[in-house]
Amino acid sequence: MNSKIKVLQVNKFYAPWIGGVERIVQDIAEAMNDKTDIKMLVCQPKGKGIIEVYNGVPVTRVSSFGILYSMPISLDFIWKFREMSKEADILQFHSPFPLGDLAYLLSGYKGKMVIWWHSDIISQRILKRLIRPINYAFLKRADLIIVATKNHIESSYILKPFASKCKIIPFGLKFSDFEHVEEMDFLTKKLVNPSNKKLLFVGRVVYYKGIDVLINAMKKINGAELFIAGSGVMENSYKTLAEENGLAGKVHFLGYLPFEKLKAAYKDCDVFVFPSIANIEAFGIAQMEAMFYSKPVVNTDLPTGVPLVSLHGETGFTVKSGDPDAFAFAVQRLVDDESLRLQFGANAAKRVRENFNFEKMIDSLYTEYERLMQGR
Repeated sequence: MNSKIKVLQVNKFYAPWIGGVERIVQDIAEAMNDKTDIKMLVCQPKGKGIIEVYNGVPVTRVSSFGILYSMPISLDFIWKFREMSKEADILQFHSPFPLGDLAYLLSGYKGKMVIWWHSDIISQRILKRLIRPINYAFLKRADLIIVATKNHIESSYILKPFASKCKIIPFGLKFSDFEHVEEMDFLTKKLVNPSNKKLLFVGRVVYYKGIDVLINAMKKINGAELFIAGSGVMENSYKTLAEENGLAGKVHFLGYLPFEKLKAAYKDCDVFVFPSIANIEAFGIAQMEAMFYSKPVVNTDLPTGVPLVSLHGETGFTVKSGDPDAFAFAVQRLVDDESLRLQFGANAAKRVRENFNFEKMIDSLYTEYERLMQGR
């Protein structure tokens, strides 16, 4: 009997750290645990390193001095990577992670290397310029680069020269995780006006999510109340913005929601809103989650994968990024037109089940692992 493929999956952080990429990394690790001999190498956000088994997956968390420019600062990572990579058949990186790029280039590793490219570095302009030569050398050495949509390649300042190495594997939902919802009126009972429609935003409360655009749009939306599920550094600023615009009764901040409450919020909303304004938003998994529950989506025309998840005129509306008037107009159409909401919602659920299946995502990834091993 053939031995399992030995995979070392590398990322900045790992669960219970909360983040979209970290959630994907965890899902891959746990799904691949039976198929492969997989191990995780990540950093501590700050403090001493530990080695543990987390939900059945061996996880090495190296020590770090803390986080700078969204990246952990760790000297231990480089030597620990060199040590652990010697045992791996395949290295699976999740980018952007400049420290991982550097550790790989210094390691002398000669085996197969896969990069799952989630997004370019957008906001840290100085860092982006400094590490571009490292990024380029890292991508040049990759055997395979995985992206979730074609727009990840077309909108990237650095991926285009490596397009021939890229393979599109869309993200997927574990449908069974979302099928059972305990609370059916989670948002309804929070309405100030019971006749209002319920708009839902889910995500980190940070600048690139466009929540300020959404709050400004609410000034022109009638017959609806907005629920913001998530936490982040901009939360107090956005609460102040809502209050200053007289929207205290129309905009509700729910804070971070545990998974069961989050599912209840998706199930109970009428329209899901996704107003992101910067290319750091590369896909938008929350869109898929809302669409699973037959919810229409209003998203933005970023050049990334965002408008390829929910499609304009089919599962919702795509509007100009950063334009509160356009956002308000699209939302108002869905608030006012029940038949359109139901039509787009049905299309949304169908699209998720046909295109964003987690098991299919894992099978595609494992097929690529097998192909690389055949060419070893």
